[in-house]
Amino acid sequence: MHYDALVVGGSFAGLSAALQLARARKTVCIVDAGAPRNRFAAASHGFFGQDGTPPLKMIADARAKVLAYPNASFVEGRVAEAQADGAGGFAVSLEGGGAPLSASRIVLAFGVEDGFPEIEGVRERWGKSVLHCPYCHGYEVGGRRLGILIERPHAPDHAILFAEWGSATLFLNGNNTVDEETRARLQARGVAIEPGRIAALEGPSPAELSGVRLADGRRVPLDAMFLVPRTRLASPLAEQLGCVIDEGGFGPLIRTDAMKMTTVPGVFAAGDAAMMFHNATLASADGVMAGISLHRASVFGN
Repeated sequence: MHYDALVVGGSFAGLSAALQLARARKTVCIVDAGAPRNRFAAASHGFFGQDGTPPLKMIADARAKVLAYPNASFVEGRVAEAQADGAGGFAVSLEGGGAPLSASRIVLAFGVEDGFPEIEGVRERWGKSVLHCPYCHGYEVGGRRLGILIERPHAPDHAILFAEWGSATLFLNGNNTVDEETRARLQARGVAIEPGRIAALEGPSPAELSGVRLADGRRVPLDAMFLVPRTRLASPLAEQLGCVIDEGGFGPLIRTDAMKMTTVPGVFAAGDAAMMFHNATLASADGVMAGISLHRASVFGN
């Protein structure tokens, strides 16, 4: 079947885009594999009217509301390939076969995947006691012993910010790149600096964190660790379609203009794969803009 719009990704950005298009009376199909980035978190915080709601419930409720529109449909799966069809639209095939799809325009909202450091105990605590966003999870661990592990040049600035939520220790993990001026700034904010290499995160359960074990045998007590991982695009579709990819602060990002169109006409992008700052509210707003912009493009022909 041919659609006015195909949305690749059915989480906060994708569903927000699809909702605008459905309400604009466009035929829209959402393709999603059911593995949103924030599926590891028990609750989503800071989202207007939804503070503390499990993200999977928010997504399920939002999908049901979108699919209440008769011109909206959903396909469970993962897009394997997308290409221009030679007639001004796009042809899409799914992994594992299935009927091919076609659309006049596309929204890429497939998000990103997190790449974790090879440290024992990180993956099983991700979204529970190993966290990425203080605005999403900082309140819940406020006033406690917090670690910061960000292997990027701007790690000290993050540590100074995260110290707003608790007693902070910046872990350099063996990379002693902090100069004296930066060290003084950290100390002025009460941020401790631990230069040793991390061997493992430890706790009474796979979800809980009680401390960091260092390679030299020392142990630093902690209640939560903030980790901003390196990210990668969750799908190769942007490259397949010829979209320009830029290097962001923590990984590649699909280049878009202010209206969320990529460098390929008819292809829009929204959410974590297309913006520097990652947050459920921001992803949803980005999706709204992409949906509205796609509709306007269908009216004005650009």
